[in-house]
Amino acid sequence: MNAVLIAQNTFREAIRDRVLAGMVVAGLVLLAIAQVARPLAMGEGVRLTVDLGLSSVTMLGLLVVMLVGTSLVAKEIERRTIFNLLSRPLPRPVYLIGKWAGLSGALWVVSAVLGFALWGVLALLGRGAYWAPIAQSVYLAGLELTVVTALAVMFSALSTPVLSSLYTLGFFLAGQWCDDLRTFALRAPDSLRHLLEFVANVLPNLSLFNMRTLAAVGETTTALHLSLASGYALLYCGCVLALGAAAFESRDFR
Repeated sequence: MNAVLIAQNTFREAIRDRVLAGMVVAGLVLLAIAQVARPLAMGEGVRLTVDLGLSSVTMLGLLVVMLVGTSLVAKEIERRTIFNLLSRPLPRPVYLIGKWAGLSGALWVVSAVLGFALWGVLALLGRGAYWAPIAQSVYLAGLELTVVTALAVMFSALSTPVLSSLYTLGFFLAGQWCDDLRTFALRAPDSLRHLLEFVANVLPNLSLFNMRTLAAVGETTTALHLSLASGYALLYCGCVLALGAAAFESRDFR
């Protein structure tokens, strides 16, 4: 058994989970609400639809991570199935990577479904040309959720589901203000600046994955931005999973 099999099993379990189906339905309902409220947007109905649709991808994905991702390992321990898995020649880091990859894949599917639904609504509104900004935004949102999933898997391997959810939410919120923290560090005294810069570097820079403002006006981002965001997400996930695997190795399940 390897990481691919673990990922496949995790993906199937996540897809069958009612939470994911509920998130998809919730996203479609939000799009419908946006259309009802569009006449009240004073000519900004398309902007409202795009912004709400893309925000729902991130926020509903975050809910999935907090409800499912933070209990991935704890659920295995509660069911005692983790003992059967780890009794085989399966390294614990491989187990964590498989869990992360499987849930990330499920989130990419949900993001794609909601993104396609958003484009369908825009096409009905005569804005089918928005497909490129929507595709790029959904791609960046998927990268953001992949990073958050890595944090959730790491915390789930080290703590209880409730604490893991709180830690994941805390990192997500702090990551949204990462650029502001760096700006504040430049104005802070030297004794505090280095500490703030260190914290800003440790936190995930989630603002890198946000292009809702551009997408709302039908503009695309650059290939350089997409490349940097992809590389950053891959590097950050690797570091987080390596840290989680190192701590998971010493965890005793007895």
